[in-house]
Amino acid sequence: MKILSPFVLLIILFSCGNDELLIPKPPSYLRLDFPDHTYENVRSECGFTIDLSKTYSFKNTQKNSLGICNQEIDLGPLNGTLYLFYYPLTAKDTLAKFINFSNDKVDDHKLKATAINDEKILRSKDNVYGTFFELQGDVATNYQFYLTDSTNHFLRVELLLNSRPNYDSLKPHLDYIKIDLLKMANSLKWK
Repeated sequence: MKILSPFVLLIILFSCGNDELLIPKPPSYLRLDFPDHTYENVRSECGFTIDLSKTYSFKNTQKNSLGICNQEIDLGPLNGTLYLFYYPLTAKDTLAKFINFSNDKVDDHKLKATAINDEKILRSKDNVYGTFFELQGDVATNYQFYLTDSTNHFLRVELLLNSRPNYDSLKPHLDYIKIDLLKMANSLKWK
């Protein structure tokens, strides 16, 4: 055992004779190139105008005789769809029902959400009021909002991305899309 110990020590000393200095590599991050935020004012077939990013485009529209209108906006290179649900308000109690329905749609994601932040939208000049919801965590939809004039119009918007809900990986996309959604919500004008 005593002979083996010096022998092992000599092997270790001679094997460490490499003069190459090893430096750990810095962490790398995925490079994402998003298009610039440029907007054009467009008229929806549902009866309102919004400032829409030039990278997005209207896809499908479904209207019925009651004035209910569902429209999809393709998010192009961001690989997702924005769903717009427009309802004309006809009775006094429908506004509360639509607001509760919108809040229930947000609440459906409480189990997976780590946080739900809301931001009030109050634009009395254009008669637009609503709430913008940001759902953090591995949820199916990270942004939802509703807008109304409280007497005639109600619009609910929901974002769905075509990918697995991994919040950390999607965070750069979500930050980019949030700017466009807030621009849309803050530029909406009723017909």
